Amino acid sequence: MKIIIVGDGKVGATLVEHLSQEGHDIVVIDKNQKVLEQLVNSYDVMGICGNGASYEVQLEAGVDDAELFIAATSSDELNILSCLMAKKAGAEHTIARVRTPDYLKQTPFFKDELGLSMVVNPEYDAANEIAKVLRFPNAINIETFYRGLVDLAEIKLEAGNPLCDMKLSEIFNAFGIKILICAVQRKDEVIIPRGDFTLKAGDRIHITAPRGVLVSFMKKLKIYKHRTKDIMIIGGGKMGYYLARQLCETGGYNVKIIEQDAARCEHLCEMLPDANIVHGDGTDRAILMEQGIEGQDAFVALTTIDEENIISAMYANSLGIGKTVAKVNRVSYQVLESIGMDSAFSSKAIAANRIVAYVRALENSGEESSVRTLYKLVGGQVEALEFNINSDFREIGIPLKDIKLKRDTLIACIIRNHKVIFPGGNDCIEKDDNLVVVTKRNHISSINEIFE
Repeated sequence: MKIIIVGDGKVGATLVEHLSQEGHDIVVIDKNQKVLEQLVNSYDVMGICGNGASYEVQLEAGVDDAELFIAATSSDELNILSCLMAKKAGAEHTIARVRTPDYLKQTPFFKDELGLSMVVNPEYDAANEIAKVLRFPNAINIETFYRGLVDLAEIKLEAGNPLCDMKLSEIFNAFGIKILICAVQRKDEVIIPRGDFTLKAGDRIHITAPRGVLVSFMKKLKIYKHRTKDIMIIGGGKMGYYLARQLCETGGYNVKIIEQDAARCEHLCEMLPDANIVHGDGTDRAILMEQGIEGQDAFVALTTIDEENIISAMYANSLGIGKTVAKVNRVSYQVLESIGMDSAFSSKAIAANRIVAYVRALENSGEESSVRTLYKLVGGQVEALEFNINSDFREIGIPLKDIKLKRDTLIACIIRNHKVIFPGGNDCIEKDDNLVVVTKRNHISSINEIFE
């Protein structure tokens, strides 16, 4: 697929990394010649130095026969204008990164009236992901499928957890609750487990289940944490605003934001009347103590500096706060693991995952059952994908015991008529089912690719 990406910032560079690995023909447009050269030298892509909203520059990039045009600069207006021009010039599909809160409600207009295929707001999407773990603090991360009907939660097995030294096949008999453990990280190894796999203390496990069932399971294990109520957010930027607004609108939360910029504090007071806005340095221990950090249920560090977020979250964790979250864009997954981070989120990675899922769906936009949702787990080593089954699926009506899956691949669940099925050997896949698949294989874009 021919893809043009405008903007070589965090989101643009992450997209280049993911999409170039999947074999697409990529052209990157950016004004910064030095940064562009670094990208071209690192990946098999073509670079053009110039203004992505320029008609001449877009033509030089081959916009007239591009299947996808992605505008991911730091300017919302430039991204929208670039997409409008690209669409008129012949690009089949356009995606714009739009971050400003004022534009959030205009997303339907951008798509329906201006013809944008997709609008991505990295900070808003990341805030949604953080809100999920604050509602279910047992999870390190939590992903949702089929409009929230199914959760995929990441849990760390501490010593003494009843699951330690238990085989997966023994879990239902022990607790009487149907869940599926679909991936396990043990130190540096990632496993898609079978029924005879034995869990150990220190494992990070990914559990698939409806939310109510997941809560019941945690209660059976006697490790359930009640929903957080008092939440302290460090950093009142876009992500902090989106998160606080969502929590305030949901109700039942006491939200406090500590922001260093006085003018921003005044703006936040106007936009978030139900939140407590404090002017101060959220990385200063004295201020944190003064603002009652020790009495908080959750601590969320969302400044623009990764290191500050990590150190602040680690400090909050040392005080015994039940849930700590940090915004991290540049530090690797392995580093975070080694220092015992609780939950970390990257807005650029979340945005890139959404766009990669869209690209894979485009690749099979005809009759094939293509990707609807995609999440990358364990630092990108595992993918969890949701597929809708169309009539082209070659294995309809055949018992799963008679179908051979590719190695390191698992059908986590089948969603049929809004009901979740954890499939056994006699279950069949039917038309209009939704499947959640977990695999160590990358670049899967059609459900037919998971079978031998």
